[in-house]
Amino acid sequence: MDPQTKETQSQPVSSTTSQPTQPTAGQAVAKTPVLKKFPKKISKRTAFYALASLLVVLLGVGTGWALSGTKNTGEPTSAGAPGAETGAKEAGIADEATFRDSAEGSLVKGGIDGEGTHHLEREGGPTKYVYLTSTVIDLEAFVGKTVTVWGETISAQTAGWLMDVGKIKVSE
Repeated sequence: MDPQTKETQSQPVSSTTSQPTQPTAGQAVAKTPVLKKFPKKISKRTAFYALASLLVVLLGVGTGWALSGTKNTGEPTSAGAPGAETGAKEAGIADEATFRDSAEGSLVKGGIDGEGTHHLEREGGPTKYVYLTSTVIDLEAFVGKTVTVWGETISAQTAGWLMDVGKIKVSE
């Protein structure tokens, strides 16, 4: 094969001529715009699809709300975790295997350096405080009372003792 034949075989060829399809320096190239203008009149078909889509979304939201069976009043709930019992003197889950640790003291709101939401004030001062958090019960209902708590000790950066409370009982 001679070099001239090789050169013409590597370039695209137009189906009507045997010349390359690339424009030469003197030919003008017609450019099609990338962005096209929107039609000024919306077709009935487009309007139908837009309304049908809106209707499907609204029906989906309505069905989800109806099936949930709950009413959102905007107020926080203090129900706690499923299986947790709540009362005026006692709350939480009586699970001895999970909540092995216990402590007693006066429940005060506030943790230390972002650890815990509440703490138990005990004899011996701040070095003996137990800092508390709970994924099961609402500790806010017991603030200012002398209580016994059962829970699981978790690691802490600042607090000497940080506990995840699973059960709380007001001491007599």
